[in-house]
Amino acid sequence: MPKHIFCHRIPERTFKIRGHYFPLCSRCTGIIVGAFFSLITINFTFSSYDPYIFLSGILMLIPAFIDGTTQFKGWRMSNNTLRFLTGFMAGFGVGIISKEIDLFIGFVSFCGL
Repeated sequence: MPKHIFCHRIPERTFKIRGHYFPLCSRCTGIIVGAFFSLITINFTFSSYDPYIFLSGILMLIPAFIDGTTQFKGWRMSNNTLRFLTGFMAGFGVGIISKEIDLFIGFVSFCGL
């Protein structure tokens, strides 16, 4: 199995459409879709830094971490739908974290700290 920089690309863990596999696994596909979706929605919702929203972004990373870790340790077997959903949540959470960091830097800059 070839080593890839960003994604393992294991065929059993990758979506398949009309006999063709996606170039990324289900979890990485979910992360990219979630991050893209967060870019669209978050820019129209948050306008000032809020540590609770930042914390919610961090909490959204936990399901993907648990799913990936328990699968890696061999404690259970995940499926592509669960991988995609936890990846989507993680990608959306990364979008929230990024936006909150951007707002925080703007806030600190505005206050002259």
